[in-house]
Amino acid sequence: MKRDSRLSNVLHALLHMAEMDGPATSESLAQAMQTNPVVVRRLMAGLRYAGFVASAKGHGGGWVLSCPLADITLRDIHEALGAPTLLAVGNRVESPGCIVEQAVNRALSDAYQAAEEVLLARLGEVTLAQLSAEFHQRMVAGGHSHKEISHDDEDDDTSTQNNGV
Repeated sequence: MKRDSRLSNVLHALLHMAEMDGPATSESLAQAMQTNPVVVRRLMAGLRYAGFVASAKGHGGGWVLSCPLADITLRDIHEALGAPTLLAVGNRVESPGCIVEQAVNRALSDAYQAAEEVLLARLGEVTLAQLSAEFHQRMVAGGHSHKEISHDDEDDDTSTQNNGV
């Protein structure tokens, strides 16, 4: 099963947006997320509907955060993305006729549901402000500057050095 990386991608983009002085274009966010600007616009539409971002059209336009980072949890973002499946595991057959497989499905389904509840609760405890603070600690500890963490094509050396940022 393919991994759904939308939550990770959007969190990455939102933290970059928080560091910007003005609006972020879909193109610049797509570069940071290593995807297509159309994908960014689709993802941001859900965030706009939830009230986390706003957009402005025209020259100088783009996406901006529309509420404080401390007011947004990772679970909020997960839900704004349509609450995609968190676990990439599942039962072999959803409605088996075999009573052995029915017992297996019940046991696994209970475990999967419990794991997802724990994960959702943890996502609800972490805010974007906390992620931003950790990012800033890492930036300072690593001796990095804001310019180094940007994903601009202008400086390929720093982009390759900091592709984990």
